[in-house]
Formats: sequence, C-alpha cells, structure tokens
Amino acid sequence: MNARFLLVKIGRALLTLWLVVTFAFVVLRVTGDPIETMLGDQADPAVLEHYRKLYGFDKPLHEQYLRYFVGVARADFGISIADDRPVVAVIADALPATLQLGASALAVALILGLPLGIIAALNRNKALDRFVMTFAVLGFSIPNFFLGILLILVFSMWLRVLPSSGTGTPWHVVMPAVTLGAAIAGSLARFTRTSLLDVLNKNYMRTAAAKGVPRERRILAHALPNAAIPLLTVLGFRIGDLVAGAIVTETVFAWPGVGRLLISSVARRDLAVVQGVLIWAAFAMVITNLTVDLLYGWIDPRVRTVARRSA
Repeated sequence: MNARFLLVKIGRALLTLWLVVTFAFVVLRVTGDPIETMLGDQADPAVLEHYRKLYGFDKPLHEQYLRYFVGVARADFGISIADDRPVVAVIADALPATLQLGASALAVALILGLPLGIIAALNRNKALDRFVMTFAVLGFSIPNFFLGILLILVFSMWLRVLPSSGTGTPWHVVMPAVTLGAAIAGSLARFTRTSLLDVLNKNYMRTAAAKGVPRERRILAHALPNAAIPLLTVLGFRIGDLVAGAIVTETVFAWPGVGRLLISSVARRDLAVVQGVLIWAAFAMVITNLTVDLLYGWIDPRVRTVARRSA
C-alpha cells in the first residue's frame, strides 16, 4: 500500500480525534460550571471551591485545556464522582458487555443482510425481491426502542421464551442483538442488492455467460467479490451506528454496557464519565472508519490512485 495514502488516512483520523477531544472540552465548559453541575447549585460554596481546586477548574482556561489534553492522551479521564474510581476503570467494567452486544448484532446483520440482498438481486422485480426490500425498509425504519419493546411484549410477556433484560445466559443477548442488528441488516440488504445488480450488468459478466461459465460460478467467483468492495464502506458506517444504537438498546433491555452507563452518568451528573464515554465512542468510530478506508484502498487500487492525485 502506498505510504502517502496511509499517512493521509492516519493524519485525518488523528485530526478528527483532536477535534472531538477539543469539542468535549468546550462543551463541558459552555454548559456552565462543571463542578456546580455535578454537585448541584445548592452545594456549600466551600465544597464547590474545594472540588474546583481538586479538578483544576480554578486554573486559567489554556492551562485547563493543556492538562485535559495531556490526560486524554494518557487515557486519564479523571475520577468518577459517583463511583470514586478512575473513569477508565468504570468504562472498562461496562465495555465487555457492549462488545458482546455489538459483535452479536453485527453477526445478525451479516447473517440476514447479505443473503437477503443476494436473493433480492437474483430475483429482480419478482415477488421475492419485493418481499425482501419490504423487510429491508422496515428494518432500518423502525426505531430501536419501538422494536425492542415489541420484541419484549411478544417473546417475553406473551410467549415467555426469552428473558426481557439483564445478562447471564446466551438467551439474554438474542433480543438486544436482533434489535440493534435489524437496522444494519436492512441497510446491508439494500446496498448488497444494488451493488450486485450493478456488477451483474457489467460487460465481463455477460462475456462470462456467453462463454458458458455456469451461473453459480459467475456469481461466486466474479460478481460477489466485486460487489463486496463498495459494501465495505457501507459496513464501516453501519458499525459506527452500533455505538449510537447501543445507547437506546442497552437502556431498553437493561443491558449493563457503555450505552447504559452513559445514560446513568447523565442522570447522576457524572460529567467525567460522560466525557470519557463520548471520547471512547468517537475513538471507536474513527478507528473503525480508518480500518475500512485502509481495507478499501488495499482491495481497490483505484482508491489509492485518487488519493495520490488529490493529496
């Protein structure tokens, strides 16, 4: 892979992370006194002053920013007011549950989205195609919270076959994973259909058919590998949606992950944890998109050529 292409992508990722960190710093102060927000406006003035000195809010703004930026670079997001523990430790406790849910939701999206998109493309304008596209539209149109509540009503309250909340068994992750993965599956099915149809109409596919290459071989060996290239970008963006969607889904199913931690930290005015979760989420999305960009450039040389001309 071209070194300049790699440096450009990494540089843009670092710039994005710096902007997110700076945005979090500014928002934390634009909303008012962070200490007063955490402790409430009825707190004793002496207590407020004590915590301002403890967290460095009594320093000039540029010194606060430098201290804050160095801390973030060292993965030090401060101390949680609610738990009296480092923010990194608080997030680390909730992270495995979120990673489990995200991986399960991604598996649901791939298992449903890719085959349905292929089926729709191979049955273009037929009843099966219209049925799949209807499912796809419903998948990414229904809000997470509504789908989650609907699944709880059907499978927990009515059929009583799945637990409605918490963790502990593989069955606990089924409904949250379906809720979170349904939107990605619908979007992936649509883009798979569009990308595959575009490839099937290429000249080299018609040439292969004219030479007598079996239909299954044409699809598996020629159509699918070429159709997968634009799907990488779509999948990268959808993986970023897992981070945002997890906030709602974890709240609905009382899933003890980072999304639920963010909601509870907002309610408790634990701004250090809120700040840490926001930066972690941005970091996850930036790294995911950077990885997809690099894979895209590695698979499709045309991307590297465009990057060299525009750099």
